[in-house]
Amino acid sequence: MKKFIFVLLILASLTTALSAQEMASDSTATVDYAAAITKASEDLQTNMNIIWTCIAAFLVFFMQAGFAMVESGFTRAKSAVNIMMKNMMDFSIGTLAFFFLGFGLMFGATNGFFGTTDFMLSGTDVAGKDWNWTFLIFQTVFAGTAATIVSGAMAERTKFVGYLSYSLFICLLIYPVFGSWAWGSLLNGDGWLEGIGFVDFAGSTVVHSVGGWLALAGAIVVGPRIGKYSPDGKARAIPGHNIPIASLGVFILWFGWFGFNPGSTTFGDGDIGRIAVTTNLAAAAGAIAAMITSWIMSKKPEGGMTLNGALAGLVAITAGCANLSPVGSIILGLMAGVVVVLSVVFIDHVLKIDDPVGAISVHGVCGALGTLGVGLFAVDGGLFYGGGFKLLGIQAVGVLAGFAWAFGVGLILFFAIKYTVGLRVAEEEEVLGLDIGEHGNEAYSGFSTFTTF
Repeated sequence: MKKFIFVLLILASLTTALSAQEMASDSTATVDYAAAITKASEDLQTNMNIIWTCIAAFLVFFMQAGFAMVESGFTRAKSAVNIMMKNMMDFSIGTLAFFFLGFGLMFGATNGFFGTTDFMLSGTDVAGKDWNWTFLIFQTVFAGTAATIVSGAMAERTKFVGYLSYSLFICLLIYPVFGSWAWGSLLNGDGWLEGIGFVDFAGSTVVHSVGGWLALAGAIVVGPRIGKYSPDGKARAIPGHNIPIASLGVFILWFGWFGFNPGSTTFGDGDIGRIAVTTNLAAAAGAIAAMITSWIMSKKPEGGMTLNGALAGLVAITAGCANLSPVGSIILGLMAGVVVVLSVVFIDHVLKIDDPVGAISVHGVCGALGTLGVGLFAVDGGLFYGGGFKLLGIQAVGVLAGFAWAFGVGLILFFAIKYTVGLRVAEEEEVLGLDIGEHGNEAYSGFSTFTTF
């Protein structure tokens, strides 16, 4: 009997040991399974981020077509080829300039003023699996946007070689340096503006105001078009040749902005939809406000002003698209729509600066307005949400820094071009049209427009 009990105890012990071993084995399998799920989830999110950011980059690239259509439609037929060539080449030249130098200046490890590493994506995985490839193409299309803004303000009287020169320097130096101050930490940098809490989610100041203030400098240096101002200084209207094309351009830009703002998350999650909503609301409000303002001022709902109102709303919401509520976005869009009309009139009639497409007002002025709007309407820290004046003050510092840098360096650049390769075409070439004088062909064959202004 004792032997029988002893045998049973041994069997029980063996059974217990085997069960414990199986449980340990199962536990290890469970741990490995959980780790595999975690890794698969992380890989999926990374791939989602890459796909979404690339799609957004492609949408922003399509905005180049929108800018070309807007600028062409708001100006005269005799310079349409020139405008198409400028929009083609500012992106082409800007792409190479940003790749070789601009990207590193903007996002490389900083010396306190600009980046010093990551030129030509040095150190990036050549197999193409590195995030840096995606980040580069996304930031390249933003650089191209900053460069092309200047084109509209200097349209119909600027030398093509002069235009190529300033497009090169904008993407090579001017835009990247300021960008490093506000966005450097998106990769390897550490900008001083972001360090003090400056908020510009998608670039109301970094992209649009920088481009707008450069446009202001260029328009001042190149001077107004022939016939724009009468001998007594009164501004004359020079109608654009194709408002339907300009309207198409605005719709393309509006569409592209759904890549510009939501794409700046560089992350595939629910924030995309929320930011798309704030972006859309501001654009719609801007168009309505500009239409009503122009209707009151000129007794007619003016088409060009309404189109610029939509763009003004889009530019303004770009800084705070991730920080404002839907109602705040509508308020900011309404403000931008009113401001853009008043700004166009002020710049044209009071300052007597000839800006054929309103680029200074849309991008420079409304970009600054939108950046300050973060300090007013941000749900976390905005003045109207109990945050006091701290964020508004920080935003004002960023706006002033952007103006001082872009306008100051821009003046130096445009005067340098003026006294070297030349900035303005000859008078007879301007009267005949830049298409024939600069490129030897016409946008509309056999349709030369001979005017004195």
